[in-house]
Amino acid sequence: MNILPGNLRFGAGQPVKRLEDQRLLTGKGQFIDDKPEDGALWLHVLRSPHAHAKIVSIDASAAAGMPGVAAIYTGADLVKDDVGTIPTLNIFKRPDGKPMTVPPRRLLAHEVVRHAGEAVAAVVASSRVEAQSAAEAIVVEYDVQPAVVDPIEAVKPGAPVVWPEAPDNIVGAMSYGDAAKVDEAFAKAAHTVELDLVSQRLVPSAMEPRSTIAEIDKKSGRLLLHVQSQTPASTRDVLAEAVLKRPKDSVRVLVGDIGGGFGQKTNLYPEDGIVAYAATKLNKKIRWRGDRTDEFVGGTHGRDLTSTASFALDEKGKVLAYRVKSIGCTGAYSSGAANIIPLVLGPFVQTGVYDLPLVHFEVKSVMTHTAPVGAYRGAGRPEAVFIVERLFDAAARKIGMDPRAIRKANYIKPAQLPYTNAAGQVYDSGAFAHMLDRAVKLADWDGFAARKKAAKKKGLLYGRGLTSYIEWTGGRAHTEKVSLHATSQGRVVLHSGTMAMGQGLQTTYTQMISDTLGIPMDKIDVVQGDTDLAMGFGSVGSRSLFVGGTAVAVSSNDLIQKAREKAANVLETSVEDIEYQGGMLTVVGTDRRISLFDLAEKENGARLSVDSEGEVDGPSWPNGTHICEVEIDPETGVSKVVRYTTVDDVGVAVNPMLVTGQIHGGVAQGIGQALYEGVSYDADGQLLTASYQDYCIPRADDVPPIEVTLDDSAPCRTNPLGAKGCGESGAIGGPPCVTNGVMDALAELGITQLNTPLTPQKIWQAIRDAKAAG
Repeated sequence: MNILPGNLRFGAGQPVKRLEDQRLLTGKGQFIDDKPEDGALWLHVLRSPHAHAKIVSIDASAAAGMPGVAAIYTGADLVKDDVGTIPTLNIFKRPDGKPMTVPPRRLLAHEVVRHAGEAVAAVVASSRVEAQSAAEAIVVEYDVQPAVVDPIEAVKPGAPVVWPEAPDNIVGAMSYGDAAKVDEAFAKAAHTVELDLVSQRLVPSAMEPRSTIAEIDKKSGRLLLHVQSQTPASTRDVLAEAVLKRPKDSVRVLVGDIGGGFGQKTNLYPEDGIVAYAATKLNKKIRWRGDRTDEFVGGTHGRDLTSTASFALDEKGKVLAYRVKSIGCTGAYSSGAANIIPLVLGPFVQTGVYDLPLVHFEVKSVMTHTAPVGAYRGAGRPEAVFIVERLFDAAARKIGMDPRAIRKANYIKPAQLPYTNAAGQVYDSGAFAHMLDRAVKLADWDGFAARKKAAKKKGLLYGRGLTSYIEWTGGRAHTEKVSLHATSQGRVVLHSGTMAMGQGLQTTYTQMISDTLGIPMDKIDVVQGDTDLAMGFGSVGSRSLFVGGTAVAVSSNDLIQKAREKAANVLETSVEDIEYQGGMLTVVGTDRRISLFDLAEKENGARLSVDSEGEVDGPSWPNGTHICEVEIDPETGVSKVVRYTTVDDVGVAVNPMLVTGQIHGGVAQGIGQALYEGVSYDADGQLLTASYQDYCIPRADDVPPIEVTLDDSAPCRTNPLGAKGCGESGAIGGPPCVTNGVMDALAELGITQLNTPLTPQKIWQAIRDAKAAG
């Protein structure tokens, strides 16, 4: 971890309004679709209508003769040109001990398609309409094969096989803990509770669909890729080295504004690669823009974890042992993090904020004939926290304990910190019982009975949900590089490899630099999304502020130190006699001074620059308590969240207003997961929820006022800012909190378990069945 001078400030606690909003809300954003046509050709992708089929033949002769068509590519063309595949991390073992094996992720399917929507051909034409029309004229003969879409069915003997080298459809497996000791604890336990739980598959719903432009720079001959990417550097490397098989420095990736990422825009996609390939083949600017259906069938999905989980407890509600068996679905192909999510990231937090040392977790990642599953806000942590929090509510109800009391009996105590959990992860700080106590007061816990009574008079069921969550942040990349420049024009410019996609990084980085250097915020420029200027890890796993912000703090200090050395030479004194304040360097006790920007004018390029690296000691562990109240109309099954209170530990919040906004957004997605959203395939692998007519996301009037309180009583100890990640917290605490609220409302009818999404139809039917059963 970097050690910084104690007198440096980092703008902590200032609710500065977002600097980005002025241009983003007035149509001055720099999204890919804002770029001028400039004679670009358009690419359209033809997708497979089948979930599993052999490609017998592709006849593009009629399409090739249609107006405006410049080129048509198939998987066979790319194989002939030795175009590579998109790599994945082959780091796990199969249950038989052999290395994991997955089908190659090609830009265009070759010989076999493995999910409906997989790209089989690409047409390049003068206009988007001409490219689409020509694609419709391509004749593909398929030999349709059996498909499997349910991961539970996929591992059964005789199930259709996604990839012949893994005939059981299992990609990898991991085990944690001691099975024998857990079995022994269950045999002796006073109470046991078990639930079958599903974190259903979701479609990430960013405001801006994916799009790509590629061109050859006329001066340098380099390939320029304009793309939406949360990780520009790795996108460049994968495209250059793995796919196009050319030197990395021959490719420049440029990312402008991104209208939402949520983890979905982390990896290189086949569409990005085929656009780049076409640009190199034709030496033309090529552009592609996906529509919503492209996102639903061709983008990665999130979640999709099925689990059986159980607690063994003593008479007082202390958990003696915790057992979970899970199957995580990867879809037909393994995206970069597809197997890491269920096999590693989930188990990292599966014990939550509780002292549960005796565990046995068995997890398998499984292929099906469906769209690939990848990172989505929280990536494994929402699924894991959902399991432990649903179990605690079920155990409290079975034993007859208050849901607060059973949690307090199991919380990690402050004296146990730093605490190593069952998966070997070290929580450096936290005050978990304190967070619960604050949330209980702020949510008016004692007033719940009166609100429930009032709802009952209206004929409504009324319930309360409680969740204590923890989050692991950092993406296993604990360093980040930035460069900081003072220019002779009187501006300070930051180049960072992290990537903004709605978090407000321009604002937070600017206020940190302004506060440390004493430079007005309107004199500071934050530049991201250019691999020629910055090559950091990028923005995943809520790492941008606590890792990237650490690098910003280091660079500010480095720039001051370098400026002091330069000023000492100019003013002919020792470095120790130079004082920096507000952009001026002064010889202590005199009026001799020089400005930072005058120093810059004397440097090569008329700028004073530093390259800096921020390093943290490990992940951060944001956590908190969410409490909600839910009302249900038993006549329609419609549920509505009417109150929502959170107390969140994000360590030191640089900009509390932006953190609150991040939690609001995460909770909204959590409400969507609990009540509305869910991907559905039919038995043949056809996506039944391929548009917003069939896939429901929450509207503004489905989200109540969310009361967020930030608690900084347990600052992070792994970075010098004391900051913890915050971007995924709401999406982790939200789903179990809302689900617990619905199940609490239904408990009086004897309904103990329903799987999300808790749709009106599902709840209505459960109420009818319960009444029929007496």
